[in-house]
Amino acid sequence: MGVPRDYKLLVPREWFRIDLMQDRWRAQLKTFVDRQAEGRNVPAELTQKVWATLRNTAEAGRARGAMEFYLLTTSRDGGLPASLLVSLVPLGETPADPQKYAAWLEVREPEGPSPRQVSVVDLPAGTAVRVLGATTLDVHTLMPGGLGYLTLSFSAPLMGMSGPMERLCDAMAGSLRWVL
Repeated sequence: MGVPRDYKLLVPREWFRIDLMQDRWRAQLKTFVDRQAEGRNVPAELTQKVWATLRNTAEAGRARGAMEFYLLTTSRDGGLPASLLVSLVPLGETPADPQKYAAWLEVREPEGPSPRQVSVVDLPAGTAVRVLGATTLDVHTLMPGGLGYLTLSFSAPLMGMSGPMERLCDAMAGSLRWVL
């Protein structure tokens, strides 16, 4: 298989997409936050805190190669939404072999307060390293042509990453396809 020109990912229409490659991403993010607070009697301090947290997440993600940011509000009170950050991680220091990458991630990111499960899985788009935490799921899929890993970083801060949310995120990761 050659080097992909792009990728396709199926994301449910309820997820709000922010293109981090465009200069207008901050305005898109502000629109999302304002829409979520609209008509819900959400305190201004909470709206500002959610905006700042999401903006910081997007900025940190952009610094690490993030291209897209998807948001899904599952909270009725305007709290932090579930999210997906799509990033390109060039090989550089990262091992090209997914088994070695999984071991590298375990050493690089030791156990925190909540246990993580690191595994190597086969997806239709290729071999991937799956890292499941209490509120997060990262899927690092090896890109054809030795470009690196396309990383799907899911976060569900309010409901956690189990049950239906975990299955939904796995289904989204399983929909990844390369455009050659």
